[in-house]
Amino acid sequence: MLDIDHLTIEYTSPKAPPTVALQDVDLHIGVGEFVVALGASGCGKTTLLNAIAGFIPPTRGTIALGGEPVIGPGRERGVVFQKHALMPWLSVLENVEFGLMLQGIPLHERRPIAKETLRRVGLAKAANRPVYELSGGMQQRVGVARAITASPEVMLLDEPLGALDAFTRESIQELLLDLWHASDRLFFFITHDVEEALFLATRLIVMAPSPGRIAHEYAPTFSSQFMDRRDARKVKSSAEFIRMREEVLDVVRSISAGEH
Repeated sequence: MLDIDHLTIEYTSPKAPPTVALQDVDLHIGVGEFVVALGASGCGKTTLLNAIAGFIPPTRGTIALGGEPVIGPGRERGVVFQKHALMPWLSVLENVEFGLMLQGIPLHERRPIAKETLRRVGLAKAANRPVYELSGGMQQRVGVARAITASPEVMLLDEPLGALDAFTRESIQELLLDLWHASDRLFFFITHDVEEALFLATRLIVMAPSPGRIAHEYAPTFSSQFMDRRDARKVKSSAEFIRMREEVLDVVRSISAGEH
């Protein structure tokens, strides 16, 4: 379990009053959940993810994983950033095995693990290419592969698909669902995109700003429908998907208008 209790985060500056980025957030996520945080800019989504990653300490409240407090970054939490942050002087394979190298795993052990991960994300043939030769979508796949190679318990994804074209974005959404379905990892994903949120989430939290907080929760089933049907277009064009998309859009609009 990932347990977040009464989490408050304030940003302070000597020249301005404190800014409350998150206030009194409670969130409890179990193994195998795919939780998506949705909301407009300034609602605290990225702050929440960074706190789970251990990059930002709580001002008040606690974050615990498996009963152990989160007090900094750790190998049990893998992060995929909005910008993939790959190292252009390394090959695709070397980027994917980089985290294992930092853990002290020798080359003869880490290389087969990295190659298998690249196979799973459809990049086996690109293993020896420089990353700067790859398209944006392929580079983001490398970022995902690098995060999962270390077998983290928690996958944290900070709007990783926002800069991609629609076709590539959907293909990586499908890849993420396949990786989630094949493991017992806990996924926490943030996005601005309502359709993406509904398609991926087993639990969707809608956040409100000023201060950042959870305003609504939903339990979509469209990710499971995709795993059964293997047809994202049919899932996203279904009457239930469209109805729920409009419902969530209305909620986001009302939050943006200050009605919540």
